[in-house]
Amino acid sequence: MSQKKPGTGSDRLNDFSAEVKRSREQREKSYREQALRLFPWVCARCGREFSGRKLRELTVHHKDHNHDNNPPDGSNWELLCVYCHDIEHSRDVDSQWYGEETRTSEPGASHTYKAFAGLDSLLKGKKDR
Repeated sequence: MSQKKPGTGSDRLNDFSAEVKRSREQREKSYREQALRLFPWVCARCGREFSGRKLRELTVHHKDHNHDNNPPDGSNWELLCVYCHDIEHSRDVDSQWYGEETRTSEPGASHTYKAFAGLDSLLKGKKDR
């Protein structure tokens, strides 16, 4: 069997990866604790309240999606339950996959298709029977 020499590229890469992971976990723990002190323990989307063991299901969402942007006033955070947090991030994936929704530039512009056009005449015919 071959034995790895200490300080090889593979060992350094593993050490670096482990350090990055520890650093990220520590940073997340820090801003999560701050957010839990600042905000009520309620999901900002669905309004579900959390306490006790269920508190672990409440996550910190970065509004600008930059996990390094952690202002002490919490202005870039919102507390979301794990389900709403997944939905929030899936919106980004969906928009990347399907493209951004196109909007008209005119305020008040509407669609031209009228789903219920002519319904009144159909209903009048039923009343007359």
